[in-house]
Order: sequence, then C-alpha cells, then structure tokens
Amino acid sequence: MNEQAKERMGQEVLARVVREHAGRLAASLVSLLGDFSAAEDLVQDAVETALRRWPVEGVPDRPDAWLFTVARRRGLDVLRRESNYRAKLAQLTWPEPAARDDRLRLIFTCCHPALSRTAQIALTLRVVCGLSAAQIAAAFVVPETTVAQRITRAKRKVGEAGIPYRIPPDEELPERLNEVLAVIYLLFNEGYLSSTPERAQARDLVEDAEWLAALLANLMPKEPEAAGLLALIRLHRARGAARFDAQGRLVLLADQDRSLWDRQAIEEATALLMRAARAHRRPGPYQLQAAIVACHAEAGSFADTDWAQILVLYDMLVHLAPSPVTRLHRAIAVRYAQGPEAALAELKDLGRALERYPLFHATRAELLRDLGRREEARRADERALELTANPAQQALLEERISWG
Repeated sequence: MNEQAKERMGQEVLARVVREHAGRLAASLVSLLGDFSAAEDLVQDAVETALRRWPVEGVPDRPDAWLFTVARRRGLDVLRRESNYRAKLAQLTWPEPAARDDRLRLIFTCCHPALSRTAQIALTLRVVCGLSAAQIAAAFVVPETTVAQRITRAKRKVGEAGIPYRIPPDEELPERLNEVLAVIYLLFNEGYLSSTPERAQARDLVEDAEWLAALLANLMPKEPEAAGLLALIRLHRARGAARFDAQGRLVLLADQDRSLWDRQAIEEATALLMRAARAHRRPGPYQLQAAIVACHAEAGSFADTDWAQILVLYDMLVHLAPSPVTRLHRAIAVRYAQGPEAALAELKDLGRALERYPLFHATRAELLRDLGRREEARRADERALELTANPAQQALLEERISWG
C-alpha cells in the first residue's frame, strides 16, 4: 500500500472512530472532571495526534482505546500542576462499550432547556458528534468564530448555571426528551433542505441526525418517539436518490422516479415504526409523521397514494401538535382528498402565522392555479420566491413564474 493510500485509510478510519466514540470518550472525561472544556480539549488533542501518527504507524488494533490512552496521558501532562485533578484523572479507566449512560447524559446535558436552540445544536455536534468548530460552521454556513462563540457561551452557561451532568428524573424526562428530539429533528431538516443559498441540501447533517437518532433509540428503547424519529429520518433518506435531478433541480414527490427509492430501507424503517407502535401504544408527533411518510413511500405511484389515510393521520397530528406548519401540511392532504377549494379554505387562518414561510405561499399558489386563478397564483409564487434562500426551491419557483 502506498503512502497516499495509507494516509487516506487512516483518515477514513479516524473519521469513523471519532463519529462512533468521541461522544463516549468525552462523556467519560466529563463524568470525572465535570469540565466540558478540559474534556473536549483532551479529545481534540488525541484526534490531532492520531491524524499525525496513524498514516505513518498504521491504525492501532483498538483505535478507540488508543484515543483514550492518548487523551488520558495528555491530561496528566496538562494537569500536572493541578494535583487534585491529577489524582482523579489517574484513576480513570476506559469503560467497556456497554457504558452507554454516559453518552445519554451528555446528550441531555447539551440539550438542556436553559441553553438556546443554536447553542444546543452547536454543543451537541461538538461534544457528542466530535465535529470541529470549522465543520459545524461549514454545515450551517456561518463564520467559524460565530460557532466558537456559541460553544464557548454554552459551556460557560453549563458551568455557571450548575447544569447537572445526568439523565433527568423520570418526571422531567418527557419534556427533556422532547428537547433532544427537537434538536435532532431540526438538524435533519436543515440537512434535508438547506435554509442557506450555498447548497440545496447538506447530506452530512442528515447523516449526523440519523446517527444521533439511532443512538437515542438504542439508548432509550422504551421511548417510542425516539424510534419514531429514527424511522422518519430513514424513510426520508430512502427516497433521497429521487429528490433532485442530474442538474440539481428539486423533483416534487408527484414527479419522482420511484424505482430510485430504496425499498429495503423503506421496509426496514416501516417495520421499526410498527414495532414501536405495537409495543408501546403511545402515538406521538414523530411516529405520526413517520406513518405519513410511510404511506407515501409504500404507494406504487402518486395516483395510488392513500390520501384518506394520510388525512386521518394528519388529524391525529394536529390534535397532538397543532402548529401552523402542521395545519399547512394537513391542507396539502386535503387538496388531494377533498379538492383545492376545501384546501384553500384551510389556509385562511394561517396567513398571519406563516406570512414569512415560503411553503405557505407556494402551496397557496398551487391551489389558486388548480382553481384557475393564475394571476393570484403568480403573485403567491413571487412571494414564496422572495422568502426562500434555497437554490433548488428558487429554481422551481422561477420556472413556475415563467410559465405564467
């Protein structure tokens, strides 16, 4: 194997090991030190050492344990002058992979409600996923200094507020779990259809969201909403190959080539959803959204879509999570189940809440076009175009407007 191949293999292995073990490594160090910054510095230092040495020396037999050993030794060096920490650090041992509670505690700490949503996301990606500030900045297309400041403020907040490094008690779990699920879902949405002008989608964010959702579902097998979110993400990913054409243009669901959908992934995600529903019988917003996506995914063609069943699921979803966005998506189902006039009536009360939401205006434009009100439809599409920064959405709307 030549030097370039060895270097590439070392980097690939390191990326995988960091993704799988950085959170556990950080959690192990945080649990003893109680200091996010110190633990994170030790992890980053170990990763940088691996980047230098693995391409030359080869990948060690147990790369996760190798990283831990380096982090521990570096910690001893750095903290040599602080004898109280040194004594604690010297006692630390690398836990076996079964020690999952540390990572779970870490996720819940990063997603504490005392932190802002942007801080929750930045801290989770940094500490749990092992992403650098530069990688997070690239993912959200913001300056690296902005991300670094968010992470610094979040760590300071964790320390100043005395946010405990623990899983919340049972009575707080539903509320706190919702925060964790919301962060992962937001991360997925940003990757699925980017809100920035630089790219239409960010697959790396989608992969990180799926990884986090899988981790959470594995750590909390009695929480059906964790399984529901994982199924939802995997169902969307299963249709990913058909969402954009060769020129990067967005392809709407009705026009997608369904032979490109990953049928095995759809079956597995649907089975996961069904197991969670049957085992716990506690339907929630993520399970219902996944069930709606499953209805679409299982239809042989757009014409075969079971809109009546989808509308029932949306009624349940609106009951549990009556947000304006959920009602907008229900109105889209009404369009195909009951007709455009009924769907347009559903939008009447949503204008104020969703005035700056591009999908509201794009949906309204489609309904107006169905009813032959083309000039109103064009104005609605123009408003949607003003509000979206996503290049694929912009191209689609410009095409519609050019049709008149």
